Amino acid sequence: MELWELTARERIRDTLARYAHCADTGRFAELVALFADDGEMAIDGRPPLQGRAAIEAFLTGTKTNIAANLTQPLIRHHVSSIRIEVQSPDTATAASYFLAITERGPDHWGRYRDRLIRVGDQWLFQHRRVRPDGHAANSWVATRRESP
Repeated sequence: MELWELTARERIRDTLARYAHCADTGRFAELVALFADDGEMAIDGRPPLQGRAAIEAFLTGTKTNIAANLTQPLIRHHVSSIRIEVQSPDTATAASYFLAITERGPDHWGRYRDRLIRVGDQWLFQHRRVRPDGHAANSWVATRRESP
């Protein structure tokens, strides 16, 4: 493995970690900056979100819903089993698992599948697929799925 690939892998890991930290702390302007200008987030079961403005609007609505449905509106995403495939100095894919925890305990879990591109020294999401695999019966996500 060459130095440029090791550097790419660490910068991609940083992008994945920043996403989780920004999502959990409501820093959505910082989070959407992790997407390419024309980046897309596709959450299974919902229409894809195209571009930074659409992603930020969705996340802001999510924050409002969490605040309305939890006593302590905190959520923490744990990302693990990260597998990165660097195709070139400018393109890569990543696959990982996530577990989200709220005041009620484990809330929902699933997989991220990402396509990333290098822009300057940063690696940005070109496409992020969020694939939920399940949720707890008393979870915030269960409540959200029941509402329109």
